[in-house]
Amino acid sequence: MTVRRGVYALLTMLVVAVGITALVVRPGVPEQRPEADYVIVAGVAGLRWEDVDPQTTPTLWRMAGTGGIGSLAVRSAQPTTCPVDGWLTLGAGNYAAWNDAPVPAECPEVNVVVEQPDGIGAYLPEQQTAVWHNQQTRNWGAVPGSLAESVRCTVAVGTGAAVAAARPFGRVDRYAPELPENPRELLASCVLSLVDLGTVSGDDPQARRMAAAAADAQLARVLAARPADSLVVVAGLADTDQTNRLHVVVADGPGWEGRWLTSASTGRPGYVQLVDLAPTALTVLDRQIPERRFIGHALAPAQERPADLAEAIGGLADADGEARAQRAVAEWFFALLVAVQVALAVGILPLLRRARRPAGPVAPVPVSPRVVAVMEVLLIAAAVAIPAALLADVLPWWQGSHAGWYFAATTMVLILAATAAVRFLPGYQQTLTPLGAVAALTTLVVGADVITGARLQLNGVTGYSALEGGRYSGVGTVGLGVLIAAALLSSGWLAQRMPRPWRPAVVVLIGMATVVIVGSPYLGADAVGAIALTAGVSIAAALCTGGWLTVTRAAWTTLAGLAVTVGFAVVDLRRPPQDRGSLGRFINALADGTGGSTLHRSTSANLTALAGSPLTILAVVGVALVAFALLQPWGGLRRLFGIYPTMRAALAGIAVAAVSGGLLAGAGLDVAGAAAAVTVPMASLAALRVLGHAADRTQPDGPRPVDFGPPRPDSAGPPPPEHSDPAGGGGSPRTRPVAPAARASGDALGGGDGASGDRACGDEPVGSGPAPGRQGRAAAP
Repeated sequence: MTVRRGVYALLTMLVVAVGITALVVRPGVPEQRPEADYVIVAGVAGLRWEDVDPQTTPTLWRMAGTGGIGSLAVRSAQPTTCPVDGWLTLGAGNYAAWNDAPVPAECPEVNVVVEQPDGIGAYLPEQQTAVWHNQQTRNWGAVPGSLAESVRCTVAVGTGAAVAAARPFGRVDRYAPELPENPRELLASCVLSLVDLGTVSGDDPQARRMAAAAADAQLARVLAARPADSLVVVAGLADTDQTNRLHVVVADGPGWEGRWLTSASTGRPGYVQLVDLAPTALTVLDRQIPERRFIGHALAPAQERPADLAEAIGGLADADGEARAQRAVAEWFFALLVAVQVALAVGILPLLRRARRPAGPVAPVPVSPRVVAVMEVLLIAAAVAIPAALLADVLPWWQGSHAGWYFAATTMVLILAATAAVRFLPGYQQTLTPLGAVAALTTLVVGADVITGARLQLNGVTGYSALEGGRYSGVGTVGLGVLIAAALLSSGWLAQRMPRPWRPAVVVLIGMATVVIVGSPYLGADAVGAIALTAGVSIAAALCTGGWLTVTRAAWTTLAGLAVTVGFAVVDLRRPPQDRGSLGRFINALADGTGGSTLHRSTSANLTALAGSPLTILAVVGVALVAFALLQPWGGLRRLFGIYPTMRAALAGIAVAAVSGGLLAGAGLDVAGAAAAVTVPMASLAALRVLGHAADRTQPDGPRPVDFGPPRPDSAGPPPPEHSDPAGGGGSPRTRPVAPAARASGDALGGGDGASGDRACGDEPVGSGPAPGRQGRAAAP
């Protein structure tokens, strides 16, 4: 017992050490950012990179060539960011909305009352109502006017700019309805100027070109009149209809030349958010950032972009096209995945009920081996659907006119290839081989993508969309669920092949490698997911040798999880506020009294995900199938757990990690649903196989005749019956004793050792046991 506790202590220390090492938040962008004496933010609502070319927008083209460029996600407090909400979000430095009015199909113009009582500044009488609305009915704590409150003087040109430049009580320091003929004096009167250059809207190419050309002409006048040592930012800061898109952002000034733009809120070169523009202006001007009000992070120049400007802009326009196509394709992909998995869950029930072949004269007619083989192939195909869809983004399927069909064809080819690779794998007939192969293949695909920068997850069908503004780098919600399931199933499969004392070490080794991938700031960048996975790995390591979750095991498991969480929190809180991760920001919010708003946002996000995500259906159906079928006496999963205790450990770890990871991240049951998409089909296949061996007898390695000796005079019955040779092929029958341990260990709930049961019912090839009819007659008295 002392040695075993020492092993648990050593493994716990390993979990803690590796976990804390991995769970450092993504390192922030360089703290030394370019500075300037003036900042000018010029907004063009609806402007996209496809509108920019040397002929239509020559000024913006030259500016993009000399400055930094990127894609701008224009998320606000509304599902669709219309121009008034975009300007208000710019001024708040946080997700804001002008009112609760539903967004129409086409966004209206900025129709806000702007009064000019003194001819110098302006007054917005509705601004205080907008502040109250965001404070009382929104969960983000936005205060419109926070940007203007952070500087001494602000200039606004145009109605939209007035919305962003108004202080919380409605005052605009300097205001001009239109850009003056010579705006040099106006732009030099304050350190911060906001200019509304108009709107580019509609789907008519000619109309868009004309609007973009008009905005470009206004931009030329701004650049000609800009003060010395100034930064000019051009941003397409809003959508113009319900079709959300990525927009233009260009930063032109000393220190920004020829680079991609990025920020700590995205962590990916070439992508920034609308809420990043306000902290950028204050950072460049060396002003204090109101941390409690701002939610974004300052822009920074990232790595060098391609030398060919047309290639760089083409890549940004292509990213917008992929993000747009992703949203439409993802809807029907997950709906189809749910339908297929539900159909398989219903279809496997009669196979499970008739799979076990009890010894006796009366038994149900077994299902045709061909039907079972087809069901196994379908289960494998369903389990590899998500990694196949992720891998499909290697090809630019979104560029065609029938993007959905191209994606479907590519994904189907990959599913067939992966299924065939598993089906024709040597040793496929062994019980756990399909499960191990699918888990290993899935871990390889998702893990390799995360290690190489998660390029397939950004704007991928099974990844995350840059349009939603939730994540731009690292592992996403679906990827986290699939990786949790695949890694723990792989660790359980490999651990089962090891001697019992080595099994916890195998689980910890694979689990902690996955924790590093998920939590490393350079890889998955998901600290919450890594903490949840640490808990799952600890549970799996505690259970993989068999038995129950005792008080001692639970104590070591809890200690590991708490130690990693506390260690990460300490490391996170020591970083600058703008570079902290989700856990550090939450602890800081509790300290300054804004934790309630954070909890409210997380709860709302969980409820939204629970109600509107198809992955919730996958999670619920998976739980129902396990509880009401697989865990029943006829379901096979209890028998699987008895023969292979590492599988019980893996499934317990998956349940803990997936559910906790989703709820803590505000994703509801999305992580659990993605994990169920891999776990439930493979658990069903393994359960179906162990049921097929439920009546198998333990066979000696060679023909070993058993001598029962002469019958005693007081014997009450005949000698033991003779059993036919299960190998078939004729020959005389030989006597063979039935191993009681083989039958007793089969239905154990968790204490059995796989080494004693594998030979009897585990890794024998499917169909290698005695024929049901012959065995039933042999066992009859």
